[in-house]
Amino acid sequence: MSFELVELPALSRSTVDRRESLRGDAERLAELWPKARVITVDARGRTLVADRGSRLVDRPATEFGDGPPDTAVLLGEQGGVAYWAVPLTEDETDVAAPTGRAWFRPELTDEPQWLDLRAVGALLDDTGAGLFTSAVALFHWHRSARFCSVCGGRTESVKSGWARVCEQCGREEYPRTDAAVICLVHDGADQVLLARGEGWPEGRYSVLAGFVEAGESLEACVAREILEEVGVVVGDIHYLGSQPWPFPRSLMVAFEAVADPAEPLVLADGEIAQARWVSRADVLQALAEPGSVPDLLLAPGASIAYRMIQSWAAAG
Repeated sequence: MSFELVELPALSRSTVDRRESLRGDAERLAELWPKARVITVDARGRTLVADRGSRLVDRPATEFGDGPPDTAVLLGEQGGVAYWAVPLTEDETDVAAPTGRAWFRPELTDEPQWLDLRAVGALLDDTGAGLFTSAVALFHWHRSARFCSVCGGRTESVKSGWARVCEQCGREEYPRTDAAVICLVHDGADQVLLARGEGWPEGRYSVLAGFVEAGESLEACVAREILEEVGVVVGDIHYLGSQPWPFPRSLMVAFEAVADPAEPLVLADGEIAQARWVSRADVLQALAEPGSVPDLLLAPGASIAYRMIQSWAAAG
């Protein structure tokens, strides 16, 4: 392996105890409820943050009743305080969602504002990042799992939001996670292969990624995806780390690989708009001063892609 991640990816950070045994312990949860804290998440995946996006705005659990609402999910416990999340319906927040929000850079304020995980995931502290990431992932799953995948019956939330049970056949289902690989391809020296996806803003580049297929290993997926997307054969595939990416339910598994820059790039039609080899010097400059390198805007800080690019650039 030619480099390692210099820090945990932003959304891999967490500090609360996620013990499964607590989720079904009604007596202990009742004891914790009066001192518990709750974050609310709207239907667009936003929560209230303050202090320029660095702090989650939570509320006393007692504002929500004598016990957790049926839709609440337990995020974990820390220092004798239980943390929960409660979903809001679409009409309970009146702040419009920005267009092109995957690349949206909000104007941050000290006052509370509704922002999503992409916007503030890298700004929150370790506790806040972990709580918000788990809440978004769980609520995405609950919205898509209201009916049983076997008999079609309605399901209800159990185990503090960590499972659903079919009211008709009794089948128990758990949150889904879809594996995806993400790979930084370099030449073994001072060049990295970056690509711009179809529909991305002009000049926005990142590393390559794709979903793991049934019966496929992670390393095989790396080789296949890179070949399919840019027509390049890679070798020396090594694992770097992972990060949850709950949009809606992915786990990004990161790798590095080596390829020959002399190979012609053949872009996947409809997927990759542009791809090019970029020097380490240009990457370092683009990281230090975003927008200073023409036609080179890099992945945002909440993504593991940012940490991969940053780590490779620093290893030179």
